[in-house]
Amino acid sequence: MSRVTVTFDNHIAHVRLTRAEKMNAVDQEMIDAIIAAGQDVAASDARVCVLSGEGKAFCAGIDISGLSAMIGKDPHELLMPRTHGDGTTNQWQEVAMVWARMDIPVIAAVHGVCFGAGMQLALGADLRIAAPDAQFAVMEMKWGIVPDMGGMVLLPRLVRSDVLRRLTYTADPVDAAQAERWGLVTEIADDPLAAAMALAEKITQKSPSAIKAAKQLISVAETTPDAEVLLAESRAQAALMGKPHQMEVVAATFGKRAPVFK
Repeated sequence: MSRVTVTFDNHIAHVRLTRAEKMNAVDQEMIDAIIAAGQDVAASDARVCVLSGEGKAFCAGIDISGLSAMIGKDPHELLMPRTHGDGTTNQWQEVAMVWARMDIPVIAAVHGVCFGAGMQLALGADLRIAAPDAQFAVMEMKWGIVPDMGGMVLLPRLVRSDVLRRLTYTADPVDAAQAERWGLVTEIADDPLAAAMALAEKITQKSPSAIKAAKQLISVAETTPDAEVLLAESRAQAALMGKPHQMEVVAATFGKRAPVFK
């Protein structure tokens, strides 16, 4: 079954995560499909893109079965090669960064949970419109690892350092209202997809060349070299994965007990 669908209408690309039965949790097929969707949109004549998730949630994060499959493998061999993004990202980072690099505006319509990988995917968008019941979390610390899907490039552009640290250190979910106050969410709407589509239509009425130029100019104005941060993400993650502390966190989480660190 397809993990992602892409439709084009009136210069608007609509990319939907379609693994609703798993709350759009990200497995290897989803990773491949999201990256392929980004490449399709980038090669199209779309003037704006909307990201959404079918079912009860935008995206619940990484599929835990996929995380378990990585245990025992050399994390350096998995994470360090720059296989995507013209040699700047690995495949996990490309899930978010393919949208961040897009030369057209990208709007994420978020409902339900937006955790871990899902949150970093949403961060790759220019704008995030959230339902009142949406929840956001930097979930990686729950598994004894750090955000490594572009989060350390994208989050510092949106939130204060103390907010970034609280989200990262605790893995606590925050509701849409708090997320909006902290700068994670652009606006809240009862129907975020309808609101995103209306905004997308408005953008299509502006000069396509001026919109692209504006996005490029904004990126130049607010960024430092992404490749260095992405490489640092991967180094930190490779040093954590499969080590005793991370394995204890995973065992404790599956065992529904408090972790014991030696």
